[in-house]
This record gives sequence, C-alpha cells and structure tokens, in this order.
Amino acid sequence: MEIKKLNEWNPWWENKELIKELRGKSRPKYDFLINSVKIKEITIITGVRRSGKSTLMYQMIDKLLKRGIDPKQILFVNLEDKKLSKESLDNIYLSYRENMNPDKKTYVFFDEIHRKEGWESWIRKKYDLKTNNKFIISGSCSCLLKKEYSTLLTGRNLTFEVFPLSFEEFLLFKGISTDKDNLKKDVILEKTKLSILRYLKEYLNLGGFPEILFKPENYKISVLEQYFDDILYKDIVDRYNLNSQKTKDLALFLITNFTSLISLRNLRNSLKMSYDTIKDYISYYKEAFLFFRLDHFSYSFKEQKTLASKIYCIDNGLRNAVSFKFSRDEGKLAENLVFIELKRREKELYYWKGKGEIDFIIKNKDQSLIAVNVSYTNEINEREINSLLEFKKEFKKVKELIILTKDTEREENGIKFIPLWKWFLID
Repeated sequence: MEIKKLNEWNPWWENKELIKELRGKSRPKYDFLINSVKIKEITIITGVRRSGKSTLMYQMIDKLLKRGIDPKQILFVNLEDKKLSKESLDNIYLSYRENMNPDKKTYVFFDEIHRKEGWESWIRKKYDLKTNNKFIISGSCSCLLKKEYSTLLTGRNLTFEVFPLSFEEFLLFKGISTDKDNLKKDVILEKTKLSILRYLKEYLNLGGFPEILFKPENYKISVLEQYFDDILYKDIVDRYNLNSQKTKDLALFLITNFTSLISLRNLRNSLKMSYDTIKDYISYYKEAFLFFRLDHFSYSFKEQKTLASKIYCIDNGLRNAVSFKFSRDEGKLAENLVFIELKRREKELYYWKGKGEIDFIIKNKDQSLIAVNVSYTNEINEREINSLLEFKKEFKKVKELIILTKDTEREENGIKFIPLWKWFLID
C-alpha cells in the first residue's frame, strides 16, 4: 500500500502544529477518556455519528504531542475513506511501519473501525502478542462494539459512549460557566440566568451536535438533514442491506411521533410492514444510536415486555430537521432532552402507566425508585401530581418524586418542583 494514502489523515507527520486545526473545543466530561491514552488497554469509543468521537481522538493526539511524543509514532486512519476500502488492516499497519515508524511504540487510532470485517480478531492478536502499540478505536454501531468484541476483548479494553453535547457542555461552548454550589444556593446573576434560559430554548430546538453550534443560522437545518441521511444510509441501510425507502419511512414515522407510545399494530397498518420487519428495523436504529426504546416499569418481566414501548430520539435538532411536522410542542422536546440526559448519566429507565402516567422511573442500584414527570410549564396540571402520588402509593421503594418545570421551584406533598434548566446543571 502507498503511504501517501495515509498522509492526509496524519498532517502532524509534516507539521505537528496542524493538530490545532483539528482538536476542537474541549469537553471536560470526557477527560477520563482523553487520559486513557496513557494506559495499555484498548480504548473503545462509541456513539452516534457526528457526536464528537473523532474530535476526542484528535484531542488525545494533541495530548501525546504535548508530552513530546514523536509525531511519526501516531497513526490515525479514518476507515470510511474510499481510498482505503480495499486495504486490509494488515496492509495499512505494515505500510505505516515500513515507511514511518519501524520499531518505536505506536499510538494507533482507527476511526469507524466497524468498516473492516474481522477487526476485533486482528486487534486482539496484536494486543496479546504484546506488540508495541496502544490502540484507540471508534465506531458508530452499538451492536458491533458490544456484542462482537465482548468475548474477544474482555478485560483488554475500556469503553466510552459519547453523546451530543449536554446542556452544561452547550453553555460552555457558548462561553457560560456555572458553579453548581452557587446554583444550589440560588446565587446567580439575573443576566446569567436570562442567558441560560435563552440558550435552553436554542438547545431545545436545535439539539447538541457540536458542529451545529458553529454553523450559520441558515445552514443549521440543512446540515442536520444531512446528518440524518448519513446515519440512515451509512450506518443502517448499507450495513444491513435494507430497503432504503422502508427504512426512511419508518424512521420518519418514529421521529415524528417521538416520546409517544408505539403500537406495532399501528405501525404495521400505516406502513404495510410485518411485525418482524418493524422489530428488526427498530433494533437497527437503536444500534446506530438514532432511537431508543423505553419499556414499562413492572416487577413482572412479562408485563414489562408485552406492554407498548415509548420511542425517543438521540437529538432534538435532528428530530426537528426531518420530522413530517415541525412540532412547537416544547413539552415533548423537553421530555426527549430529559430522556437523553438520563441515558447520558447511565440511569436504568422505564415509564409507568396506571390511572395516570409517569414519564420516567429511575431504578437505582439499591433498588430504590425515583419518579420524574416533565411538565415544561409553570402551570402544573393536577394529573402530573396525581400520577406521582398514585405511583408512590403503589410502590414502597419510592425515594423521590420530581416534576421538572419551566421556572417553578418549590416542594409540596413530598414532590420536588425543579426548573428544567437547573436540573440539567446541578443534578
């Protein structure tokens, strides 16, 4: 293989200062990921396309260069590059070793590694033979990076899931830093609070894909539409060889009806697809981090799996860009944001439906329960309160009842009313 195919992916070979153009803005929440470049275990980075995985890899490279590592000891390869489509990992690696770094330790970055069949066996062999390498790999497919490597790479890796920006990160990108202790004490300037509320509205509608913040206003929606197509066709249709029209039709139906209970019967009748096809397609969307399913809370596993699920989307901006109806329903948008934030915090989640309905049940490791309703208004409907009290009456292990509001804060009847913006920043 000609080494020039790798040159454009490794500009630091020529001038290490060029990394400054690639490293982007730092995300302190992922400092542990960045620092994993120091240890021998394989670093695996997963997450939806365009969430910032490649940028975090460039930040790891920047860290290495600042430590004085020879630029030629660092190999970065984007395996979606069509010029590399016919090259095996062996060819790529050997060409690099022969031309750039025959014997020193190498930091090998493989971006979108799931494009190469058999990657996990190749990396395990290199790892077990104690070759002088540190591997950092990324992929946009949760199934690939969980099932396929689980038996081969157990005990040899650290795995990180990268999400679009949290609201706290969104504010940092906008130049606003908040002190959690001060927020808890309600010590905040009115000017700062107004900025936070203004940016929450933007975040609510345009989501948290990092690059979207820096695009001109009249290009943001077009770029989000392109993100959606890339996820759909590159990570789902091409990988599983699916019917592209059916894949898009079902995705548009789900993204339009996000936060809603999804009936397989309604989907089958609307889209003329079989139950099995619908289930398969939904699992593919989940593997590409596009959609998530939320099951009903019950101590009966059978009941949990037989009742309808709710569907959530990875990003509000993505949803608003391609939905059949650009919904101005801030309540649904707020609920979706809360779901994604709870996933980001690695919570075990369910919804619950009795006489009333609860948006989120959080099951803690000690088996205690937290019930959360999202009511993005200051005029709280009684049904939001009654459903929480109903749930508490039925289940003994309820630790906390919460209603997330627009800007109302109080506590009554054992229910905490917390403004959404504050919950994002202090919880």
